[in-house]
Amino acid sequence: MSFLIDSSIMITSQILFFGFGWLFFMRQLFKDYEVRQYVVQVIFSVTFAFSCTMFELIIFEILKVLNSSSRYFHWKMNLCVILLILVFMVPFYIGYFIVSNIRLLHRQRLLFSCLLWLTFMYFFWKLGDPFPILSPKHGILSIEQLISRVGVIGVTLMALLSGFGAVNCPYTYMSYFLRNVTDADILALERRLLQTMDMIISKKKRMAMTRRTMFQKGEVHNKPSGFWGMIKSVTASAPGSENLTLIQQEVDALEELSRQLFLETADLYATKVKFWSQHISFILVGIIIVTSIRGLLITLTKFFYAISSSKSSNVIVLLLAQIMGMYFVSSVLLIRMSMPLEYRTIITEVLGELQFNFYHRWFDVIFLVSALSSILFLYLAHKQAPEKPMTP
Repeated sequence: MSFLIDSSIMITSQILFFGFGWLFFMRQLFKDYEVRQYVVQVIFSVTFAFSCTMFELIIFEILKVLNSSSRYFHWKMNLCVILLILVFMVPFYIGYFIVSNIRLLHRQRLLFSCLLWLTFMYFFWKLGDPFPILSPKHGILSIEQLISRVGVIGVTLMALLSGFGAVNCPYTYMSYFLRNVTDADILALERRLLQTMDMIISKKKRMAMTRRTMFQKGEVHNKPSGFWGMIKSVTASAPGSENLTLIQQEVDALEELSRQLFLETADLYATKVKFWSQHISFILVGIIIVTSIRGLLITLTKFFYAISSSKSSNVIVLLLAQIMGMYFVSSVLLIRMSMPLEYRTIITEVLGELQFNFYHRWFDVIFLVSALSSILFLYLAHKQAPEKPMTP
């Protein structure tokens, strides 16, 4: 009876995760693109659901929720399903939709899709040769063989994203890299803006007075009669017209200056909001896992928006599902080492005889390379776009 209750809890949570992935990601983030294939939407949502379930099981391990045998069963089933999706289903459908976009191969798309999948499996299998990740005694399609190779790819992606995020986040939010904005700076800029607006109003009054004077003298609406009348009218109205033209040019210049001052004032206010948001954000350390997942999904979404089109959208969504699944599987490998020994027994039994220390060393190396490369990239970008000096 307890197994049925535990299974109902897990199935309910997976349905909720699936629904969240389906409604939010497919109906909100990808609604502007032609992701009309239901199989793509289902694969993405299922991958998201089982990825979140692994984190749920980690929490259950720590809190001792569910029976130990139930947790072991759902760990095993969850890993089998996610590996089936990442190694067999997603690569096949990626090849299928790539072939479907090529007219010459359209009739034989199933055959060429199988050939692409076999090519993927060859390189996926050869990926494990250079790394000391597994004992050779395990079978070809065992969980250990598959998860060891998925782990290499996923840990590499995690390290690359973490290295860039560790550099980019302080660069974006820390006050050291922001403009030093004080209340006096804002007040001075607002004073300049008000003075500019007063000058604009004053000059527009002068223009109105000049037009009124010209109208009273009959220099505006009186049409010239004959050649000599035309010459006389133009000669009489020339000084007023020149004054109006000069004043209008000055007004146009002042209005452009006022727009620039307004935008700069708004930028100073926004910069000073950023300063306080940094201190507030440090209070929210407790939601680091949630923000990590959110950051990954936002990065993937930006990547999707940047390169997606009507023909490639299905392939891009499947690639995002592949990256997301590998990312979460690798997170389990790394989180396991940070858990106390009594909480990781079942996880170790399910994952098998993997070289867990290798993944941590590999993560450190890739993280260091990614962070140093990001520092160099942001340094060059910062030098190419120097800070705009404050207007006196």
